[in-house]
Amino acid sequence: MEGIGAERVVLIGRPGCHLCDDARSIVAEVCAELQVGWREESLVDHPRWAARYSDLIPVVLVDRTEHASWRVDPAALRRALQAP
Repeated sequence: MEGIGAERVVLIGRPGCHLCDDARSIVAEVCAELQVGWREESLVDHPRWAARYSDLIPVVLVDRTEHASWRVDPAALRRALQAP
């Protein structure tokens, strides 16, 4: 998928999204705890993602695979990042 780099976690959202703000806090905390790289991308900058994820944001990808949408469970994110 375009735009995915070396970071294991990508948070896809859009400006002004309160659920995205909540997800950002959780992703930042869990990734810092586990020393995992992450980044945020906006649907505004990726029309292809907008077509796919517009109704699902925020969306969290882990290792290029959709992990969560709407709400991020910190424990589930930890488990996904610690899985072999």
